[in-house]
Formats: sequence, structure tokens, C-alpha cells
Amino acid sequence: MQRQFKGIGMTSQRTRDRLIKRLTDQGICDLRVLDVIQNMPRHIFIDEALSHRAYEDTALPIGYNQTISQPYIVAKMTETLLAGTSLAGASLASASVSATSLVSGATESVRIDDKASSKNVSPKKVLEIGSGSGYQSAILSQFFDSVYSVERIKELHLRAREKLRSLNIRNVYLRHVGQEVGWADRGPFDAILVTAAPNRVPEQLLDQLAVGGRMVIPVGGERQELKLIVRTEDDFTETVLETVKFVPFVSGVS
Repeated sequence: MQRQFKGIGMTSQRTRDRLIKRLTDQGICDLRVLDVIQNMPRHIFIDEALSHRAYEDTALPIGYNQTISQPYIVAKMTETLLAGTSLAGASLASASVSATSLVSGATESVRIDDKASSKNVSPKKVLEIGSGSGYQSAILSQFFDSVYSVERIKELHLRAREKLRSLNIRNVYLRHVGQEVGWADRGPFDAILVTAAPNRVPEQLLDQLAVGGRMVIPVGGERQELKLIVRTEDDFTETVLETVKFVPFVSGVS
């Protein structure tokens, strides 16, 4: 792994190890998720001036009134999506991090070139609402065959593309969106992860969730709850996981 991704000082492996200890203390128990978070270089997804805080368990600003989510929340949402599946994560320790070219156009593809990532992984696809920095997309890329991620803020969309390209991640498909919610023509999705809080679960996202699929989404205004939505043959089940605080869900190009 190149030095810039491995990190030194406050981005060193020792610092990452302390973060993993904190996550396990807070109840994150999926070793697959912990392994990927431990090895994913979070510091490259934030401004260099904040890189010394990259492995603190806190949300950090990424501009445009948006944040990179707290590592605990990333771990919790990912662990919840994976619960009950046979998906196996790949470690970045053996991944290639050389740059790669992208497919031109509004939809771009990037993937970690790691042969181990294809072992014991069921073919699944996930929709992410709010690419943001690209960090959550990178985490999901280690568990799902295809990650479809949409972002309404053009500059963040471009930055996420750049960061994922630098890690040679090729199974994340990025789209800059306006008023539309989700990515209907690529659905239905086995999982949906939402990184901003609507006042209620959008019907468009329920329609894009496959039968048996799981959606993790923060819902609410001043008081927000992280919810797990599971689609059954006839209906949807809803489970409240915990109280959270996310940026509000907004549609429209910015």
C-alpha cells in the first residue's frame, strides 16, 4: 500500500486501531465491517487540514454544509445492512491502489482491484443516497458487487469520484442527480443506505427496494431516528435502531 494511504502520525495504523477499539466498545461486533474500517484510509476523504482528526469517532465537515459521517454510524449502518447475509468483506491490505481510468459520462465506475474481494460474496447491489465524500461508498464497495450512489451537489460528486479513483475502486457507480429520488432504472436494490434524514421514508425508495431487501435510513426533523426497513412479500417492517443526527434530506441539483 502506498505511504499516503497507509498514513503516518495521527493517520497511522495505531491510530486506526484505537478507533476500532472504540467501535467495539460501542457494540459494533461484525468483524468484517471492523476489518474494512480499520484498513480504509478515511483521511484521504477529508480536507488535509483535518486529516489529523480522521480517525476520531466524530463527523467532520466536507463543505457545502455536509459532513463525513461518524465512523460509528458508518459501521452501524453497514453492519445492519449486512446482518443475516453471507457477504464477506475484502481487506484493503491486498488491494491495488493505483489510479485507473473511468467510464466517461454522468455514470462513472470505479472498483478496488482485489482478487480476494470476489470470494464468498453473494451477488448483491446496494443504493446509497448521498455520496458525500465517497467514504461510505468505499466501505460498501467491499461487501457488495455493485454500489449505486447518487449525490445532488456537483462538487462533492466530483470529489467522491476522484477519491474512489485514487483507491482503484471500480464497483461504485456515481450519479449526479436533481429532483429524482434514488436510481429507479437500476433497481430494485437488495439494500438501500440513506445518509440524510427525510421527515418520512420516501415512497420512491420503498418502491426501489427488492423483496427481502433492507433499508437503513435516518428519519425525522429535530428528533431523528435511525430505522431499518425490510420489505416482505406483502408489506414493509420497520425497526427503530437508535437516535441519530444527520443533515436534512434535500432534493434538487446544487
